[in-house]
Amino acid sequence: QVQLVESGGGLVQAGGSLRLSCAASGRTFSTDAMGWFRQAPGKEREFVAAISWGGTVTHYADSVKGRFTISRDNAKNTVYLQMNNLKAEDTGDYYCSKIIYDSKRPIGSWGQGTQVTVSS
Repeated sequence: QVQLVESGGGLVQAGGSLRLSCAASGRTFSTDAMGWFRQAPGKEREFVAAISWGGTVTHYADSVKGRFTISRDNAKNTVYLQMNNLKAEDTGDYYCSKIIYDSKRPIGSWGQGTQVTVSS
């Protein structure tokens, strides 16, 4: 079982940037496709970005395409989400998870999440 710990969230003004990290421990995750998800207050958790196990293939939700970049460092067991040109609607709790890449369906456990607040 992989344990996931998200970090890097915070309060930022619209137009600003944040870099989120998702550190995995418990076993190597280098063969797992990974994804970032977010949950805004009062809304369901939604898909944000996905990356293949080797890091060569990525996919983004339309709402973040061109602004967010997902990457990974398998040597460090860490997945990143670089978020640029943040908007108020990006506010929420961000989570990472192992996924089935084709469907972007999260599987396995969630971390505690990291909170992102974008002020307009």
